[in-house]
Amino acid sequence: MNTLTGAWDWLTDPANWAGADGIWHRLVQHLVLTVVCLVISCLIALPVALVLGHLGKGGALAVNISNVGRAVPTFAVLVLLLLTPLGKWGEGPTVVALVLFAVPPLLTNAYVGMREVDRSVVRAARGMGMTGRQMLFRVELPLSLPLVMNGVRIAAVQLVATATIAALAGGGGLGRIITAGFNLASTPQVVAGAVLVAVFALIVEGVFEAAERLAPYWARGPR
Repeated sequence: MNTLTGAWDWLTDPANWAGADGIWHRLVQHLVLTVVCLVISCLIALPVALVLGHLGKGGALAVNISNVGRAVPTFAVLVLLLLTPLGKWGEGPTVVALVLFAVPPLLTNAYVGMREVDRSVVRAARGMGMTGRQMLFRVELPLSLPLVMNGVRIAAVQLVATATIAALAGGGGLGRIITAGFNLASTPQVVAGAVLVAVFALIVEGVFEAAERLAPYWARGPR
């Protein structure tokens, strides 16, 4: 109970919210890192998944290869990248490690979403004379959008939680609050940092949930 009380006192202390090491600054750093990694991951995974899902070839192999990344701890990848020349590029190793971590759910959900589109609808579109590009963007992608966005949501929440490792490579973010707590042997600060990360992840989850509820009916998918 003393630890929880100490964490609450730390969170409610205005001095801990201001300055370069304050919560607001670390939160912005965490948000920027998460958004950058999510955008890069989407640019890599979604085009591959959509094209392979449209063609119906090579998708299973691509998904299985991407899932290998789930078996390798992100922290281990970060440590290995820090030992390479990439380690001199600031937060480059962190970004690469987080992107590799976020690609599997994006690739898997997008590919599965494309393959679960009703084949009779696809055949009807082809019978109407639609080109492959038209079928992809006008038929398959809209129908697979719920699963695609579910993959984006999963990746975003996972990135928020995992981006704390940036602090281990000298980067910013909420992880710096946790590591500073360890350095100071301050358990309340460590708990406070963990609470901030958890709350941030819940907020991101809530934003995606709200976006889904406000989306057109056809883009919501089965609930």
